[in-house]
Amino acid sequence: MMQISPRRVAHVIVRAREVDGKVARWDSPGDASDAESILESRRSDATEAELRAFIERMNEDEKASLVAIMWIGRDTFDADEWDEAFATAQQEATTPTENYLLGVPLLADYLEAGLEKLGVDVSELEEDFL
Repeated sequence: MMQISPRRVAHVIVRAREVDGKVARWDSPGDASDAESILESRRSDATEAELRAFIERMNEDEKASLVAIMWIGRDTFDADEWDEAFATAQQEATTPTENYLLGVPLLADYLEAGLEKLGVDVSELEEDFL
């Protein structure tokens, strides 16, 4: 079935939530609290760079599995269509996976939903990364 460990998917979920939690940078000095400025998104954002590198280092089967899980969570495929989703992810991998996935709104939600539909509870695994 999945060619990626649920723990690796949980790592992507947690980091993707951190990236999604960032706000667009704005230039109003003196108006932002320290907490708000920490959450500003910057071109050199370490969280996004770390997530990109993490996905980039995965092997091709792990990348295809990650995409297939996201598609199942997004209802592009049903959980019982795993083999088809995985094969399609392998065949359609023309863009670097990290670019494709980080361009998907609600990535973390889709990955979590996909794992749940595949019978994997990642809530405890996610806590390891928080």
